[in-house]
Amino acid sequence: MFTRIVLGTRYIILLPVIGSLILSIITLIYGVLAGVVFALHEFTHVDLTASGSKFLAVEDIQLIDIFLLGTVLYIIALGLYDLFIDAHLALPSWLVLRSFEDLKSKLIGIIIVLLAVTFLAAVVNWNGKTDIFSLGIGTSLALLALSVVNWQTRKRQNSTDDSSKPEDNGA
Repeated sequence: MFTRIVLGTRYIILLPVIGSLILSIITLIYGVLAGVVFALHEFTHVDLTASGSKFLAVEDIQLIDIFLLGTVLYIIALGLYDLFIDAHLALPSWLVLRSFEDLKSKLIGIIIVLLAVTFLAAVVNWNGKTDIFSLGIGTSLALLALSVVNWQTRKRQNSTDDSSKPEDNGA
């Protein structure tokens, strides 16, 4: 009886699944609305200069970043649901999660992209007066640490996958 109760508590994970889905929807809608507002502004205030094209490039990257974040929130919701509730979801092959480590790896990957895009925006918008060097060092250290964690996670996952495969005796 206790086992059934403990196993039933896995449904508490539906709370972060629903929360991630709601955040995903909000983020994606926000991205679309921000894109529409930006497009309207660009078409009404055309700036065909080098600084205008630089601004356009940074805005485009930041909008894509919003869509990417919304997509990752959706992937997290699906991943949690798949890992804790129903492992028989018909997910695309690139989204198959075998462990919580796989989900963490995907999340770390998006954090790396978000940090890089944020730093890129700071560089492009740099006015020459602020200390961008410190921001660059801090961002680089964070990117390096996350990359090492992600590499170690994948390396550990691959060694686990390799050890679970049957030996090939050449026959």
